[in-house]
Amino acid sequence: MSTQSPLKRLWEMGKDEHGKLIAAIVLASAAVMFGVIPYFIAAFLIEGLLNHEIIAKTVMTAAIIAFAAFVLKSLMYSKALSLSHRATFQIMRNIRAAILDKLPRLPLGTIIDTPSGKLKQIIVDQVETMERPLAHLLPELSSNILTPVLIFIFLLFLDWRMALLSLVSVPVGMAFMMLVMAGYGKDYEGSVKVSQELNSSITEYVNGIEVIKTFNQAEGSYKTLAERAKKNASYYYNWMRKCQTKVSFSKALAPATLITILPVGWLFYSSGTLSSATFLLTIMLSMGIAEPLLHAFDFTDTLAQIGTIVNNVDSLLKAEEQNHPDKPVEMNNHGIMLKNVSFSYDGKTEILHDVTATVPEGGITAIVGPSGGGKSTIAKLIAGFWDIKQGELTIGGKDIRAIPLSQLYDMTAYVGQDNFLFDDTVMENIRVGKKSASDKDVMKAAELSGCLDFITKLENGFGTRVGSGGTHLSGGERQRLAIARAMLKDAPVVIFDEATAYMDPENETKVQNAIRKLIQGKTVIMIAHRLSTITDADNILVVDKGRIEAEGKHDELLASCPLYRSMYQAHMSAKDGE
Repeated sequence: MSTQSPLKRLWEMGKDEHGKLIAAIVLASAAVMFGVIPYFIAAFLIEGLLNHEIIAKTVMTAAIIAFAAFVLKSLMYSKALSLSHRATFQIMRNIRAAILDKLPRLPLGTIIDTPSGKLKQIIVDQVETMERPLAHLLPELSSNILTPVLIFIFLLFLDWRMALLSLVSVPVGMAFMMLVMAGYGKDYEGSVKVSQELNSSITEYVNGIEVIKTFNQAEGSYKTLAERAKKNASYYYNWMRKCQTKVSFSKALAPATLITILPVGWLFYSSGTLSSATFLLTIMLSMGIAEPLLHAFDFTDTLAQIGTIVNNVDSLLKAEEQNHPDKPVEMNNHGIMLKNVSFSYDGKTEILHDVTATVPEGGITAIVGPSGGGKSTIAKLIAGFWDIKQGELTIGGKDIRAIPLSQLYDMTAYVGQDNFLFDDTVMENIRVGKKSASDKDVMKAAELSGCLDFITKLENGFGTRVGSGGTHLSGGERQRLAIARAMLKDAPVVIFDEATAYMDPENETKVQNAIRKLIQGKTVIMIAHRLSTITDADNILVVDKGRIEAEGKHDELLASCPLYRSMYQAHMSAKDGE
């Protein structure tokens, strides 16, 4: 999390575009100076007219100068906004790219524990809101402050009493704005929270629509979504209602410079201590303070929001990464060893307790045990989805934390219970496993993994789009495509986390046969709930309650491990009853 000033952190995020932003500030300030010139010219003309010292030629020259100043102001201000927006959109692009580059380096648990609605809101919505503070706040606020400063300085030269009178209404208006700002940051943080809850509810409702329809839960599920939407709307309504009166008073009083200048100035004029020319000039120039102040007030909410936005963005950009080097290491083999490994996802509840196990190179190691015992956790640690903090995990004798993540991901292929497919063709979804693979290689992997039979029946064969998340395919078909993708990758370490869970016995047999052909010479880890599929494994680890209860071959475990024996007998009884 960011501990420095949010504005300073925001400026730091845009360091690559500082040149454009500074140029925008300079141009906007120059535009302000040119914008004030017509006021000075008007003051000059009024004083001359009152003193009967103005001729037509002078008026024409003054008008030309004023017009030229107006044109220069417009051109410079337009250029300032152009530069600030170009810089801002590049900064927003860089921030989004940095977040997307960061996500793969975060532990998988960090991503899983963060609702997708919240990630979307940070990456899309909140980064988008940086446009206003970056593109407008820096150049416009600086120029809006500079304008009344210049006018005030000029008024000081005319009459210091009138200059001070022109500012009396400003702190009164600001006092009301301070009442709004006192809790604005907290209120905005609350608005982000209710928006994230609504986004998460929408995402959950859309993703779960199949279950909702199947179990006729549309009314109850929609009620939850509707309540979140109402809560979101109510929060914003009550927030705006709470601020409305104070903001109205602030915007009405702060620019009301004439409320003091007219009565007090008349007293000065009546007493002979203020000339008519200076009185009229003060009236005119003081009104030039109002408009920029109103624009400056418009940024108060932006200033209050920056802290929440920057902190949320930094919650991703500064999140703890998996600590791995960049330089590849030489791998002589791919045998895996866990030694006294204990692990917790949240740093509180320990999932694995002092696990020690060996996965020989080139063989099949099965991991079995009751649900929730830690089987998938072991597999995902080996795949590099998390880093261990207690114990030792090595691949080829190299500590897994000493292997670059890119190299680790290249040498492991992981097929889980739920595998994501992109809204692309069957061909491209398999090719994710190896981008350089030819169409022939993809088709071969599909054939060997048992996919060819259903692919050829699709409307466009390999060119068929699978839908978002693979929704156009069945669970078993999605699983087989994921296996084909992993096989195409041709990684030396292959992990199957109940990869055949969704398949019927016939297709499971096909896939198991294909897997056996494709994994020859590879280090394979197979988590299976159907124990009949792993009886030929070279080694079986029995995991229960985060510990290795036993290990050995199938026959050895049947004789020595009561837990394995009872699980196998239960599985065979269920299989006989099918």
